[in-house]
Amino acid sequence: MSNDMHNQPKHGYYTGDIHNQFVEEHYDPKSKKIIWRTFWILLIATIVEVAIAFIPVHKEILQWTFVALTIFKSAYIVGVFMHLGKEKKSMQYSILLPFVLIVYLIVLCLIEGMYLHNIG
Repeated sequence: MSNDMHNQPKHGYYTGDIHNQFVEEHYDPKSKKIIWRTFWILLIATIVEVAIAFIPVHKEILQWTFVALTIFKSAYIVGVFMHLGKEKKSMQYSILLPFVLIVYLIVLCLIEGMYLHNIG
């Protein structure tokens, strides 16, 4: 390590227990930028959802648009705030595969529900 790294103030806290160890935080000076970027992306997606609600669109198209935007927003939150985007691929797949299967089940239920509604 260079001498610059040793002169930098470390961010963290003391545990306060019997050991009173210093625990260094994972401080990232870019975190504010990431949070603001995430805020603006989610705000734009929400504004699009609200705007679409006031546009006269066929009900099925409106429902599928809301489902797609909700999936986008939830995936973005999981990727950024829950740090799934920085995990190993095997961990990402073990979490995303059940999610994809659940979305598939929801889509099948919506299709069956529309079919049963149309014949009944």
